[in-house]
Amino acid sequence: MCGCCIPFQEVFLVLEEPMDRLSDDDLALLLLIRSFELKLLELFGRGELNGTTHTCLGQEYVPVSLRPLLREPDWVFSNHRGHGHYLARFGDPEGLLAEIMGRKGAVCEGVGGSQHLRRDRYLSTGVQGQSLPVAAGVALRLKRHEPGALACVYIGDGTWGEGSVYEALNLAQLWRLPLLVVVEHNGIAQSTPTALQMAGTIEGRAGAFGIGHHRVDLFEIPRIRDGLAPLIGSLRADPRPLIVEFATHRLGPHSKGDDTRP
Repeated sequence: MCGCCIPFQEVFLVLEEPMDRLSDDDLALLLLIRSFELKLLELFGRGELNGTTHTCLGQEYVPVSLRPLLREPDWVFSNHRGHGHYLARFGDPEGLLAEIMGRKGAVCEGVGGSQHLRRDRYLSTGVQGQSLPVAAGVALRLKRHEPGALACVYIGDGTWGEGSVYEALNLAQLWRLPLLVVVEHNGIAQSTPTALQMAGTIEGRAGAFGIGHHRVDLFEIPRIRDGLAPLIGSLRADPRPLIVEFATHRLGPHSKGDDTRP
């Protein structure tokens, strides 16, 4: 049968490679994060949510992929778009929602809100670039006192406009720190496309410091983990910084309901 005679459904099945099967735990966590973020936007639309909140719609798979690769002694530094990072670390939607809403049972008694959380070895901030030098300092302590542990810091492509990022990377490479920098490159910094605010590439900037770079263009969690597991294992055994760049997409607005895109 020629291609023009094959039913559309069969053509799609021939051309589309089957995705790797997700585990029940991974699927449940992905759906939890997606549902949590959609509920926040709903609450804001109804006027029941005060302040600001930045959802990670479309980027849920990033922290889910990293979840089993990070250990309890590791530190995790998040950012303004960090609900998925927190839920992947703790699986605690009740405490996070209470924090955002300023209700009883809140993670930080309601004073941190959506962006500024502190729990065990997890810290988030809404100040772009602030986490990287702090994470480098923690990584230095881990190297000296807790070999095998690492500091993982999540940043976006827009954060590469901050000088503190380069100061931290410079020291991390010089001192060979166990620092994992996860870049969620969603192609837009608030409302500015990457091409209008970044010269060169993240890989090129990593190379300027002699820092290893790994780009993830996949969305399939098992394959992402297979690629990252040996790299992170090597980082633990022989401390040195590593930059992992996820080519991802922000499906939701920058904050709450604002979005300059169609």
